Amino acid sequence: MSLSKSEEKILESIKIASENNPLKPEFPPDNPKFPATPTFAIQVPGFTNVWLKDESVNPTGTHKDRMAWEMVVTYRDFLMAKKRGQITASLPQLSIISSGSAAIAIQTMLKKYHLPNLKVLIDVDMDPRLEEILKNLGCEIFVTDLAKKPFSWKEILILTHNPDGFDITSNEALDPTTRFYDWMSYEITNTSPDYVFIPFGTGNLYENILNITKKEVTTENHDPRFKGDVEKLKQCSFLGATTNNPKSKADKLYSPHLPFVHFDEQWIRFYRYGGYCGPKSDVKLIKEEYIDEAIQLARQQNINCEPSGIAGLALMLQMKQELPSKSKILIVNTGKTKLPK
Repeated sequence: MSLSKSEEKILESIKIASENNPLKPEFPPDNPKFPATPTFAIQVPGFTNVWLKDESVNPTGTHKDRMAWEMVVTYRDFLMAKKRGQITASLPQLSIISSGSAAIAIQTMLKKYHLPNLKVLIDVDMDPRLEEILKNLGCEIFVTDLAKKPFSWKEILILTHNPDGFDITSNEALDPTTRFYDWMSYEITNTSPDYVFIPFGTGNLYENILNITKKEVTTENHDPRFKGDVEKLKQCSFLGATTNNPKSKADKLYSPHLPFVHFDEQWIRFYRYGGYCGPKSDVKLIKEEYIDEAIQLARQQNINCEPSGIAGLALMLQMKQELPSKSKILIVNTGKTKLPK
């Protein structure tokens, strides 16, 4: 079955320069570059070599724009399959559980490429203003009590009235732990740090970075994007910052249920034992006082962030007694959502 004229136009508009050629990056789609976002030195009292990876410059202000682009790439795959006659159905809609930033990023990208609107399952306690923003962007909104129980992909599709679509909250076929943030992971590992501090919400970013690290420290055939120091990478500790406090300022890191996260104590212990990462690699709970301190420090240096996005700096401050003052430390700022006007 051939594509309609509108589908042909959409397919032609989705340009992917390469999967892994650093000279032909794919993101951001309007102005691809590698690295796509800057890394620069910041001042942290008591330390001499601290750097910030700044995702706030992305189109909607967070690292979720990278995931959003992968959704467009997924639709390109659907269109290619339809063009080859492998499928005949119309383009499916995607469903997701979101607290806001992922839905804004994905819907903005889908809208740009004239793709089907996103179906979003939100919590009953979401700020009504944010819900209105999502609706105005074109998201189809469905409300439930997300604290009640973990939801399977089947339940998410039922709750979002999407029987013929796909849930992207949980979809393993999308390869979220190696594909969503692979370019970003290389941008991070190429800096050859001793410690990396990363906000941990869904866990996809943390898992992507660790999986790319494992791949590069266990192979002689490095990805062309990899320019880091393998020996340093083996010793690099990756620290995920999260919270179990439902009233935390870092609200995007809190979830009563994370049913689709691969991370657990055994997973990271296996990575440490295998020599795929440094000995302190772990996911830790952050205390509110250090989130406040991180926000203040970021504000003093004009770092564009929200509490969840700068949680890595909060964890670094919380662990400062354990960290050598001259070690190279990279803080990942996942950014701050730019709310549409």
